[in-house]
Amino acid sequence: MIRRVPTKDKVVFITIDDGAEKDPEFVRMARELKLPFTMFLTDSVARTGRGYGYFDELRTLGNGVQNHTLTHPNLRTLSADAQRHEICGQQDQLAKRYGSRPPLFRPPYGNYDDRTLAAAGSCGVRAVVLWEATMQINDMRYAEGDGLRPGDIILAHFRGPAELKGTTMTRMVVNMLRSIQRQGYTVARLEDYV
Repeated sequence: MIRRVPTKDKVVFITIDDGAEKDPEFVRMARELKLPFTMFLTDSVARTGRGYGYFDELRTLGNGVQNHTLTHPNLRTLSADAQRHEICGQQDQLAKRYGSRPPLFRPPYGNYDDRTLAAAGSCGVRAVVLWEATMQINDMRYAEGDGLRPGDIILAHFRGPAELKGTTMTRMVVNMLRSIQRQGYTVARLEDYV
């Protein structure tokens, strides 16, 4: 279980969940800035619209694709078998597409129980990843205190103007990057530290 990476480096880690919004401008920005982040994809939303091809573009920039279940349920409400289906099913989907089973898993809503951890382990997951900060439209919200700490994992979502009161995902990420920079941190790739 990881909420923060133990490091003294002044780095934080951006993780982006689900996969509903597929903004081409975000791909351009990620390419230009060489922005490292980790994607936790939910199959049912990632395959809509442009589908996984969008995330393939982001992956070719060096960004990791990890597991966020098949359909984004509250896992604690499911039986052990149903949890295993959600987690292993997405492991299978991602392995088929990318050639290997992701080592990281994020439970939807951060909700999990002992059955979730057992299912994740049986599906080949090495670590369950939660977060210490969340990206908001204009800034971030912190689980503790009023700022970032070394090794914090930041939760963001692939969301568009309909969910962001007219703001684009690209604009929201720019606001987040400015906040990270103001606090004296740089963004690192989670997979390089875990």
